Amino acid sequence: MDIIFGRNKKEQREPVRATVTGKIPSWLQGILLRNGPGMHTVGETRYNHWFDGLALLHSFTIRDGEVYYRSKYLRSDTYNSNIEANRIVVSEFGTMAYPDPCKNIFSKAFSYLSHTIPDFTDNCLINIMRCGEDFFATTETNYIRKINPQTLETLEKVDYRKYVAVNLATSHPHYDAAGNVLNIGTSIVDKGKTKYVIFKIPAMVPGAGKKGQRPLKYTEVFCSITARSLLSPSYYHSFGITENYIIFLEQPFRMDILKMATAYIRGVSWASCLAFHGEDKTYIHIIDQRTRKPVLTKFYTDPMVIFHHVNAYEEDGCLLFDVIAYGDSSLYQLFYLANLNQNFENNSRLTSVPTLKRFAVPLHVDKNAEVGSNLIKLPSTTARALKEKDDQVYCQPELLLEGLELPRINYAHNGKRYRYVFAAEVQWSPIPTKIIKYDVLTKSSLKWGEEHCWPAEPLFVPTPGARDEDDGIILSAIVSTDPQKLPFLLVLDARTFTELARASVDVEMHLDLHGLFISDADWGTGKHPSWEEQDGASDGHVAPQT
Repeated sequence: MDIIFGRNKKEQREPVRATVTGKIPSWLQGILLRNGPGMHTVGETRYNHWFDGLALLHSFTIRDGEVYYRSKYLRSDTYNSNIEANRIVVSEFGTMAYPDPCKNIFSKAFSYLSHTIPDFTDNCLINIMRCGEDFFATTETNYIRKINPQTLETLEKVDYRKYVAVNLATSHPHYDAAGNVLNIGTSIVDKGKTKYVIFKIPAMVPGAGKKGQRPLKYTEVFCSITARSLLSPSYYHSFGITENYIIFLEQPFRMDILKMATAYIRGVSWASCLAFHGEDKTYIHIIDQRTRKPVLTKFYTDPMVIFHHVNAYEEDGCLLFDVIAYGDSSLYQLFYLANLNQNFENNSRLTSVPTLKRFAVPLHVDKNAEVGSNLIKLPSTTARALKEKDDQVYCQPELLLEGLELPRINYAHNGKRYRYVFAAEVQWSPIPTKIIKYDVLTKSSLKWGEEHCWPAEPLFVPTPGARDEDDGIILSAIVSTDPQKLPFLLVLDARTFTELARASVDVEMHLDLHGLFISDADWGTGKHPSWEEQDGASDGHVAPQT
């Protein structure tokens, strides 16, 4: 397991041509850009958790049937400080870093005080966000880092707090048809309140072509929800959206702010201040995008932990949303590096298998309905919403499928009725072994898998002009537990799930988390301005600079 998780990966700073077998569709032209942890040891120090590792960006440039690979570490302030010191000096969520022991007592005291309200890391290792014409590496703190998607160079550091009062923010924003970004963050004890703040970043602004006119400067607060607990806000990784509504789940997986404030001086990590409260409820907040206010009815369901929303849509007066749900927080615990050893696959088992669940929420509750009656009358789902006293509604989900994570959809169907989920198949171990296509209508599935192969999150790219939801291809970066087998980019026909091509690269590829595909058409020119024809490059040789 150390080959996959614990060993630092080398950068591939110059593009290397992959060996392509099969045939890549001629229309597929662009960059698959991915993000994830790649370095877990700095000098003699080591991170505690896999999710703490330093961000390593990598990309597959696809042009005219050929593929070029490159990777670069995000040159964040965190990365630069650690490398300069040759040890971990910036804290991550699961690893607390400490001042130089040679410092005097006054320096130590100042360090303890500064960590009471911590300045979080800018090690943006989770995802890639597009904002207007700019691209950012993201994490779950208030920092994002602008990057060049073609060269993977790190550009300026952006602090959300300059534009909106949030200390934390998700790495899974949503985009509307115009390219506007909608995201959610937590504002901790601001003016006596802890709030979940939904904010919007416009895709375009007046004078966008002028120097200094950036969409982030025009960020606006869309809506805010007061946390049920001032000092114990919910942890969340994503949220849902439809044409008219936003879905936010306030789950009983909560951060203890007082414990976080004293974690540094107590010698523990911030992660130790995060706990699942199985005796509590999961509260379902529905925000009407037209009024920018929460729906007044109180909806709730059983305690659960959600990392990924899949999709949501409206149907006949109801709002349906699909999520990957766990019965506890065991997933996070399994990724401590101490657990990622040779016996990992046999000994590390989730106590709750990830399950695709569908919830249905009535948008208009009949006040005359009897207590205990089911408010959902849709023939398309067995999900229930039971009216209780005090106008509360208890939601019981429909269980669709067990054993999947890292879900993606055809994003053209985001917020709309849809049919297909593309995901990594996992069972009681959190390690993905197959890619799955699940049909939520017929409850059938197709799978791709190969011995010793661990697939990354499968990303759907539609065929130009496609009409059918699954008319396109699936891209997934595959790493292998077999040292003799090269990693590769897998290209699947999304409709049949048959392999069209693979592009193998002789590099140290890391297991990544999330990312996006940037097609030539997305740039509006049909060709990236800095790309040159790459004739003459051979397998394993460095291609001309891109």
